[in-house]
Amino acid sequence: MLNVAILGSGNIGCDILCKVQRSALLDCVLFAGRSESSSGLKFAAGRDVPVSAGGLDALMDRIDDFDLVFDATSADAHVRLAEALQPHGKKIVNLTPAHLGELCVPLLNGDAMRGESNINMITCGGQASLPIVMAVCSVVNSVRYIEVVSSISARSAGPATRRNLDNYITTTEAAIRRFSGCDDVKTILNINPAKPEVSMQTAVSVLFDSLGTRTMGDLMDRVHQTVQEVREYIPGYELIVEPRLDAERLFVMVRVVGRGDYLPPYAGNLDIITSAAVSIAERLAAPASARSSAWR
Repeated sequence: MLNVAILGSGNIGCDILCKVQRSALLDCVLFAGRSESSSGLKFAAGRDVPVSAGGLDALMDRIDDFDLVFDATSADAHVRLAEALQPHGKKIVNLTPAHLGELCVPLLNGDAMRGESNINMITCGGQASLPIVMAVCSVVNSVRYIEVVSSISARSAGPATRRNLDNYITTTEAAIRRFSGCDDVKTILNINPAKPEVSMQTAVSVLFDSLGTRTMGDLMDRVHQTVQEVREYIPGYELIVEPRLDAERLFVMVRVVGRGDYLPPYAGNLDIITSAAVSIAERLAAPASARSSAWR
């Protein structure tokens, strides 16, 4: 059992708490925010979790009680947290768009995170797009350009998400460059005010030179296999537009339907990053022999 703390009492922190409490490998020993009147603190207290409005100070006061912190605050606040925890050897799973730590997508490099102290879960768009991007890159030759466009419901975008939009773009693009090796990358995030609310959707466009000796059938198989592997830790991840090839441009689209743990299922952007974060924490908690053969 791994003792964890959650810093940040907004949508992300509350959704992580729901998933931690469902896990047989994780135990939340502290849920900290910055306001006594926070609805998130009330939510956590109602689930019999120790809470504090002391924020980072509360974490430091109980530094010996936990092994790992889920950071669900903001990009700026994450910098302060990382500096404060560094001397204490505590692991951080970073759900802010701060470009610090080792970039992580569970399907792509989850097993390499055991030795990392600061694990960066990138962004919801990064988690949704990168498995598809890498599936495409494993089949086609000479990728020249990658574009990722994500659309999320306005009701699922909390204040920290809206304040950190520049960080979202920067970190998502850095992660796509890092994993794919393609320098020409563009990321767009649309916050959709539609009613009824829409689920998260992410479109991936890739420009490349050729398929070489591979076929569209090979590409379709690889994309479908990837979607099934992601669904092992994000059940609501689904392919909604099959790979389409127009000259040298490939287009694919996925949707993420949330589990409805804290916000309704339309908040797939919340669910994908919290599910990915909890799956990484469970890997750290479990012995290597207990990990699923699907993890790689």
